[in-house]
Amino acid sequence: MENQRGCGGEAVAMAEASIDYAAVYQALPGMVALLTPELVFADVNEAYIRGTGRSREELVGRYLFDVFPDNPNDPNATGARNLQASLLRVLATGERDTMALQRYAVEDPERPGEWEERFWSPVNTPVLGPAGKAELIVHRVEEVTELIRARGRAGDGQGRVLEAELYSRARELQELNNRLRQAHAREREVALALQEAMLPARRQVGHHRAAVRYRPAVGALNVCGDWYDLVDLVGGHRIGVSVGDVVGHGLEAAGVMGQLRSALSAASRVADGPAQALNVVGRYAHVVDGAESATAVTTFIDFDRHTITYSSAGHPPPVLLHHDGRVEFLDRATDPPLDARPDPTPRPEATTSFAPGATLVLYTDGLIERRREDIDTGLLRLAEALRRHRTQDPETLADTVLLELLPPGGATDDTALVVVRL
Repeated sequence: MENQRGCGGEAVAMAEASIDYAAVYQALPGMVALLTPELVFADVNEAYIRGTGRSREELVGRYLFDVFPDNPNDPNATGARNLQASLLRVLATGERDTMALQRYAVEDPERPGEWEERFWSPVNTPVLGPAGKAELIVHRVEEVTELIRARGRAGDGQGRVLEAELYSRARELQELNNRLRQAHAREREVALALQEAMLPARRQVGHHRAAVRYRPAVGALNVCGDWYDLVDLVGGHRIGVSVGDVVGHGLEAAGVMGQLRSALSAASRVADGPAQALNVVGRYAHVVDGAESATAVTTFIDFDRHTITYSSAGHPPPVLLHHDGRVEFLDRATDPPLDARPDPTPRPEATTSFAPGATLVLYTDGLIERRREDIDTGLLRLAEALRRHRTQDPETLADTVLLELLPPGGATDDTALVVVRL
């Protein structure tokens, strides 16, 4: 059986290597064009040439809306404007956009000045590059002019009514989709502004050579409940560094995040250690709606004694990158999430030492977790990236880690990252 599976895998690999994808593209039965980010035709298949009545020379290398503008004689023509908005949305979001039925007249190539009313159903899909940005757009379009008109051929008047009704419903659907997108965009802006206002500014990091990063998840709203915090501690040359994660999305998650971050920030300033600070926040989490299963990890860094004392409430372990490249996961004081501990039970706490020049890295699970992948794989990927780039300064290292570990199209969960040079 193993040999059969191995042979099958080799046969698939050989078949894939022998496929002429350019020929497949040209043979596709539907009309498909490839557009650059500047909306210039990069290529068109044979069905697109036949369907539009334009030659390859008339299309490739030309701006889409120079070839197919709106009918200047029709003040109600919106096909080009709607298509352009869809294509720009694909470039901005990196996500596919399915358009409603469009009435989009096309000029007769053999009779300039004569425009033929036609109906199209377009779908625009990005081709993402290594950096997660759209390098091409697959513009697939299905012409449905004959279908619409055929539905009403029982009588010309009835046909025109049906045609107008279908187009009207398509316009309503498109306007509704636009309103929904605008509503999501407004909610996202509010949530991001709220989240940014509640997270500490870079100037609060002070002279400790720390870099902080926050990357929202891809999706409609793009805001979850990840957070970070850096505070000066009383007594000696000490700081507290924490990260946390609230389950959920949107404004509610951002609000809960703000409450827990503020509570931990205040508790850290007066607590004897990180475990006591998490105990206080855990009791608070029991009475905060939406704080269920929230996680956090906090570290107290003592620069005089060269020690890090830490405690974790269900959160992935911080990473201590030693100057010689050795990677140490701070996982000896791990406990359940904030609201899962019985009130009288103290949380664990551990201490490790460091030499000047080491680097402490705290993060949320969006950095390491992938669907259908063991979390240890993500932790090893993070450790290897830190080891390879350990000589970089915190700001550069933070950017490098995000670039190497986040998927090209963006993560499906928020990511918070703190890098501190000790």
